[in-house]
Amino acid sequence: LGFLYYNGIIVEKNDNEAFKLFSKASEDNYSIAQVYLSKCYQKGIGTEIDNTSAITCLHSAIENGSICGKLYLGSLYENGIGINVDLNKAFYWYQKAAENENKIAQYSLGSCYQYGNGIEKDEAKAFEWYKKSAEQEYSYAQNSLGICYEYCIGTEKDLEKAFYWYQKAAENKNKIAQYNLGICYENGDGNEKDEIKSFEWYKKSAEQGYSDAQYKLGHIYKRGIGIEKDLNEAIFWLQKAAENGNKIAQHNLGKCYQYGLLGIEKDIIKAFEFYKKSAEQEYSRAQYRLGDLYEGGIVIEKDLEKSIYWYQKAAENRNKMAQYNLGRCYICGIGVKKDEAKAFEWYKKSAEQEYVHAQNSLGLCYEKGVGIEKNLEKAIFWYKKAVNNG
Repeated sequence: LGFLYYNGIIVEKNDNEAFKLFSKASEDNYSIAQVYLSKCYQKGIGTEIDNTSAITCLHSAIENGSICGKLYLGSLYENGIGINVDLNKAFYWYQKAAENENKIAQYSLGSCYQYGNGIEKDEAKAFEWYKKSAEQEYSYAQNSLGICYEYCIGTEKDLEKAFYWYQKAAENKNKIAQYNLGICYENGDGNEKDEIKSFEWYKKSAEQGYSDAQYKLGHIYKRGIGIEKDLNEAIFWLQKAAENGNKIAQHNLGKCYQYGLLGIEKDIIKAFEFYKKSAEQEYSRAQYRLGDLYEGGIVIEKDLEKSIYWYQKAAENRNKMAQYNLGRCYICGIGVKKDEAKAFEWYKKSAEQEYVHAQNSLGLCYEKGVGIEKNLEKAIFWYKKAVNNG
């Protein structure tokens, strides 16, 4: 009855009544009630938040044979909810629950082994525990097992088995697996290539709010891959992905606003806002564009210090255009003290990534002896590279 009041099933949700009934049942040593009473204390449902009582209730539940109590306690230790993070204790309780065939604990234990949380990293054991959980139809484990087979984690690479487990998880409505299955159909990994099925699985995932799938769906509608091209749908899904924090979608949406693409009205302020969101997630293209907007000072107030900051961030993230621009700033003393040696270094990094403007500038550095000893042979080499790259 407490469970019904807790979740608002059949009866109207009533936190106070749920807490009262869980308390009474807990006194009679009903372990499931003790687990729910712990949740009440932890979340302040029908009572004040009391983390000490929450932990005490879980230990009582465990003493009364609750496997869920072991799993929940492991989760609290892993995430530091109401107690300090302790990965060793998290591992201990996950292992206890996993040994009692709890599929969620088996998955969590697999994750501990995969990433070395509370135990020495062991991909073979991670694979074993994911498999135990997956065979009990736990979709997250099925997806993880697919990843193991795809990327040789604790087992040999087997794209057909990866496809099999992605499909199992996807059919169990796991949105990440649905996205992964879409990729398999798109690329023909482990199964015959099928653009229609790829689209269908991306759509299922996107409708569950998975931002990577939403971005993919926007791209498919934009290009008309396997379906009819639809710019309105492309914009819709691109916006959904951006709102859900997808950094590539945020950058691409910013680009649409900056240049008035996909029928979107040009708006530099909105472009700046989306670039900033993406840049703060370390997406180098957005970092470069943010630097460019700060340097240009069109609509956005010119700020060379911020421009250099974002060029530097993007350049360190191997963005070749930012590396070139940073070199240009050092050669001209824009926002930084003039430094020909640093200019040469950044031009070289960019040129080695086949950026034609940097290759030409590097040739000039070698020809004139700017930031480096004059070397006509190398100057000709880089000029030729630039010419060949158009």
